[in-house]
Amino acid sequence: MTRTLPIAVLVSGEGTTLEGLAELAVGGHLPVRIALVVSDRPQTPAIERARRRGIPTVVLPTRGVDPDVWSNRLTRELAEKDVELVVLAGFLSILPASWVDRWRGRAINIHPSLLPRHGGAGMYGPRVHRAVLASGDRETGATVHVVTSDIDAGPTVAQERLPVLPNDTPESLRVRLHPVEVALLAETLRRFAEGQLPLPYVRPDVAEAGSHERSDVRE
Repeated sequence: MTRTLPIAVLVSGEGTTLEGLAELAVGGHLPVRIALVVSDRPQTPAIERARRRGIPTVVLPTRGVDPDVWSNRLTRELAEKDVELVVLAGFLSILPASWVDRWRGRAINIHPSLLPRHGGAGMYGPRVHRAVLASGDRETGATVHVVTSDIDAGPTVAQERLPVLPNDTPESLRVRLHPVEVALLAETLRRFAEGQLPLPYVRPDVAEAGSHERSDVRE
């Protein structure tokens, strides 16, 4: 059953992925409502994009702020907007462990590589594409994964592949991969909205194992 899923998008930079999702949602091609856009940096282009579209925004700088205080403030902002799923789209701050635990299975991230390759601390933007080319990889892609306290190491929800061309540069990879990232993220959100993916998210193999365990107990 399809419903309109209320989401929040966490951003730090340009907000082009946010823009892509907003276009699809406004056009009726994506059953989500972007209820809130959160940035860890004031005056970021992503916040301006959201404001031009009339999307509620909040800026929550992390520098010099107690992680638990920041975590509670973010959770309060999300709760006020009835957010059910949080999407990290180019969000560069490390989320506090207390927030990650509270939102486990309800926060996903889009990463511009085929994780677990080229992920982890400091791996974002052009650094990822440079690493792909330096490694001689024949393909790259995008990964949607669950947010955990280990950077880029949460369970994979979805992936899409893209061949690396002989004349590719970090910039050409970025340009070619961006629409793949938006499409993959949009399709993942649609699956959440339609109930094909559970909220909170649990890997199918884990859910199946848990079902077997409960069945054994009942017997």
